[in-house]
Amino acid sequence: MRLNLLPGAHCQDAVRTLNTLQTNANYLEMVKRKRGDPQTQLEAMKLYLARSGLQVEDLDQLNIIHITGTKGKGSTCAFTERILRSYGLKTGFFRCVSGSASMGSPISSELFTKHFWRLYHRLEETKDDSSCVSMPGYFRFLTLMAFHVFLQEKVDLAVLEVGIGGAYDCTNIIRKPVVCGITSLGIDHTGLLGDTMEKIAWQKGGIFKSGVPAFTVLQPDEPLAVLRDRAQQISCPLYLCPPLQALEEGGPPLTLGLEGEHQRSNAALALQVARCWLQQKGYQDAGELKASRPSLPGQLPLAPVFQPTPRMQQGLRHTEWPGRTQLLRRGPLTWYLDGAHTTSSMQACVRWFRQALHRCERPDSGSEVRVLLLTPLGTGIPRPC
Repeated sequence: MRLNLLPGAHCQDAVRTLNTLQTNANYLEMVKRKRGDPQTQLEAMKLYLARSGLQVEDLDQLNIIHITGTKGKGSTCAFTERILRSYGLKTGFFRCVSGSASMGSPISSELFTKHFWRLYHRLEETKDDSSCVSMPGYFRFLTLMAFHVFLQEKVDLAVLEVGIGGAYDCTNIIRKPVVCGITSLGIDHTGLLGDTMEKIAWQKGGIFKSGVPAFTVLQPDEPLAVLRDRAQQISCPLYLCPPLQALEEGGPPLTLGLEGEHQRSNAALALQVARCWLQQKGYQDAGELKASRPSLPGQLPLAPVFQPTPRMQQGLRHTEWPGRTQLLRRGPLTWYLDGAHTTSSMQACVRWFRQALHRCERPDSGSEVRVLLLTPLGTGIPRPC
């Protein structure tokens, strides 16, 4: 969820109080020190949810799309949300980095303030004096708040981005998502998720649910095998997304609102996830099937190759993701904004920056300053919420 924090005393008070619930970096250090049984983290989240006035069953109403991965999960969520908003749906979008909620546009400071204090006071009133922790941490609190906002504002669907991992992430208390997605995998948060791609894949595959369709992009063989086995163990139908060019064959090239060659993989996953959601909900205008491709023995079945509808094309074209491959021009100064937290992500950022520089027209006269501002997410650097 993206927070549009407009000026206002009450809103500023809410933000200051929220920031006392620990920064993301502090939370990670606390989890590393007190790991114990990871399953207890999910049980604690369920207790917080009950104290807030909701039960896990209430979340079934949200028609959730659950997305995890190492690289590109935020961009994939952004593509997915914008595609489905193009169908006239009222969408909820919870993003893990800043902990924010969006319903077509960022929620206002007034709405944020109202829901924040309602939840905060409810948790204060129901705290157990015998418990050493009476309030959830920063990300847990915002996850709880997103659930309340989306239910009370009656969104048609909610796109949830996993915070860390998947199996024991606090968003994984949901029972019945409509569809799940796993973006490109890499090495991250090794202190929490494990020090190999296979261990990390096991954690990410923890969002799979029995009977719930799931999609992933092409991965290295070993982690892809882990995802396949994890899905088979619980009877989760898992599909491998064809590349974006397969969906472009016989039609116009797809224009993406987010720049960078790596965004094509994210867009391909978003199209499959959005189409699956539309089909599950009975929408007829979900893209005409163009071809079926046989899967290789022992491999994942391939997701369908279909013709993206005009609404899907519009959604991809109009997707915006502040701080991701974003250009801001201020007179002779141009800012190039992006974020990364793995080596491969930073390499993708450098490729985008070089391509953007090559395309950028130089001014006829006068000086020009170009600045790449890279936010290495997940490194413990303080960030505004």
